Amino acid sequence: MASVYKSLSKTDGHKEEDSTNGVKKNKQRVLILSSRGITYRHRHLLNDIASLLPHSRKDAKLDTKSKLYQLNELAELYNCNNVLFFEARKGKDLYLWMSKAPNGPTVKMHMQNLHTMEELHFTGNCLKGSRPILSFDASFDSAPHLRVLKELFLHIFGVPKGARKAKPFIDHVMGFTLADGKIWIRNYQISETEASAVSTSETPGDEKPTVKAREKGKETEISLVEIGPRFVLTPIVIQEGSFGGPIIYENKEFVSPNQIRSEIRQKKAGRYNARAEQSVERLAKKGELGLRTSGGRTKPRDALDTAELFA
Repeated sequence: MASVYKSLSKTDGHKEEDSTNGVKKNKQRVLILSSRGITYRHRHLLNDIASLLPHSRKDAKLDTKSKLYQLNELAELYNCNNVLFFEARKGKDLYLWMSKAPNGPTVKMHMQNLHTMEELHFTGNCLKGSRPILSFDASFDSAPHLRVLKELFLHIFGVPKGARKAKPFIDHVMGFTLADGKIWIRNYQISETEASAVSTSETPGDEKPTVKAREKGKETEISLVEIGPRFVLTPIVIQEGSFGGPIIYENKEFVSPNQIRSEIRQKKAGRYNARAEQSVERLAKKGELGLRTSGGRTKPRDALDTAELFA
C-alpha cells in the first residue's frame, strides 16, 4: 500500500511541476463556416482549407449576414477560440472574416484569385492532418496592422502539437507573402529526394556507369512542390472586438468590386452615348447642306432618279 501511495504522490508532484514550469500549451480550435449563397468553387475551397486544419470544426451555413455577433455564441458552443467565416455576396464576391472569439480582434478581407486543389492539378501531395511550417514575409513586421494579421494567421493556420486529429509530421509549408497591398497565400509540399552521384565516364569493357557512394546526410535534396489551394487576400478593416467594436484600421486603397463593375458599365454606356452623339451630328450636317428637310425627313426622290429607275 505504501508503494502505491508513493507512486501516486510522485505522479501528482510531476503534474504540479509541469504546470508550474511555465510551459504554455497551444490550445487553438477553429470554427469554419460560410453564409448562404456560396458557389461550388467557394464550397470546394472551404473544404480544402478544412482538410489542411485538423484542429478545425466545420458547421452548417449561417442564415444571416448582418448579425455576425451570433458567431461568438457558436464558437463558445463548439469550444472554439478562432472563427473563419466565408461571406458570399451576389454569388460572385467572397469575403473572409477572421476573428479571435470572444474578445477579438476581427479582420475582414476580400478574397480574389482563388483556385482549389481540383482545379490546379499540382503534383504535390501531403499527409492529411500533418502540421505545416508557416513562412511569413519580412514586411509583416513593418506595420502594426500587419503584425496583427500575422498573429491571427499563426493562431488559425498553425496546427497545435497536441491536436486531436493532427499527425506528428511536418511535410508542407504555407507561405504568406505581401505584395501590392495584398496577401498571397500558397501551400507547398516538402519533397525529399535521394540524389546519387552517377559518373558519365565509361571504362573500356564496362558500359554501365559507376555509382559513387556519398557521405551520410549529404545525399538528400530538398525541394518545394506546390499543392494548393491558392488565393489572394486584401485587408479591408480590422475591428477591436469579435465581429463588432470600433475600427482600429481601415484600408483606404481598397476599391469594392461593386464600384469596379459600375465603372465598367459606365464606360460601356459612354461608348454608346458617343455613337449616339455622332449620329446626331451627322444628321445636323446633312440638314445644313440641304440634304434633309426641316421636318427631319429626307427629300422625296424624283421618278427619274437612278435609284428609282434601277431599283
